[in-house]
Amino acid sequence: MMIEPILLTATRVATFDGELMLTGASGFFFARDERLFVVTSRHVMIDKPSKHFPDRIEIELHTDADNLAKSTGFSMPLYRARKSVWRQGKDGTGEIDVAVLEIERAVLPKTALYRAFTPAHLLALDEGVEVGSSLLVVGFPLGFHDTLHHMPVVRQAVVASSFGLRFQGQGYFLTDARTHRGTSGAPVVMRAAPGQVPDELPWRLLGVHSARLDVGSRDLAVDEALGLNCAWYADILMKLTEA
Repeated sequence: MMIEPILLTATRVATFDGELMLTGASGFFFARDERLFVVTSRHVMIDKPSKHFPDRIEIELHTDADNLAKSTGFSMPLYRARKSVWRQGKDGTGEIDVAVLEIERAVLPKTALYRAFTPAHLLALDEGVEVGSSLLVVGFPLGFHDTLHHMPVVRQAVVASSFGLRFQGQGYFLTDARTHRGTSGAPVVMRAAPGQVPDELPWRLLGVHSARLDVGSRDLAVDEALGLNCAWYADILMKLTEA
């Protein structure tokens, strides 16, 4: 059976303190030149307000193209010599909720099956994306996924703020989608027009899902949640993956 390549870009991320599992999140693969990275939200790696301090993450990899039920956990330390090994972004307004961790290709399982976005899949801010454009968020909400075949699920979304304009001065745009915990770090993608990107992965990478957006004035007993989310612009990956 042919598996849609967009589903192979995402990976389930688990955080650990030693052998103790802490949280679950989403991530995806990004390749630049000969280097390979896993991308997720920065708050997956460290989050001081919630006292979240994992020392390693584990991603799930398919290991048999003919049998998707076979997978393995691939562990990566977050610190070496007490220094963090992931990269995170920052701009004039503060920290950007995106982090990358380089994957050592040499120690990956030889049969590892995945697909990776590349710089060719990034969308320039001046390319223009209309408000209301259809998007997908590919991830693991509340850890939910196809537990037999180890596949993520997708949620439909639309662009909910002016793409290219930093919402309230922050480095993200808004999406309108139903999301949950565990979706942090998921890729936010739009179908590519013919000829825009390589045919083997015909999607544009617009952003990295971070969190649901809420307003402090909402009456929890009366008002429904907004259903809006922050997606950090994916062009930050060019900075975070520099040699």
